[in-house]
Amino acid sequence: MKQDLAITVDAVVFAEENEHLYLLVIKRKNDPFQGKWALPGGFLEEDELLHTGCLRELEEETGLQLKEIQQVGIYDEIDRDPRGRTLSIAFTTKLQQRKEIKGSDDAEEAQWVLLDELKELAFDHHKIINDALEKLQITR
Repeated sequence: MKQDLAITVDAVVFAEENEHLYLLVIKRKNDPFQGKWALPGGFLEEDELLHTGCLRELEEETGLQLKEIQQVGIYDEIDRDPRGRTLSIAFTTKLQQRKEIKGSDDAEEAQWVLLDELKELAFDHHKIINDALEKLQITR
């Protein structure tokens, strides 16, 4: 039985200010996990590269424009998305300070949160964040 496979991209954007580490999150406007906090991201379009799709989704959902972002990993747990089989490729970067953001598109709102105050997140985003911290060699 052939099954449709979706590809998504997620952005893990940190900012370090006054010795505090912040993470950029969005509040989901739609199901699944409507109203829950998540990493900015979404579905890859057929005609774009992974990092291009990630930068596009980041800008669409938060207004944040970046040029450079590095790959963290591929997330392929069978049941990671209740909509169906979905692979996510995550990217990360660390900014020297928080930038102005505004939730739009699929994001009800966007917010910088202190990493230590991070609550429950949608999907497997806690694992992705931990992997991004390791990739950037950030210790909490």
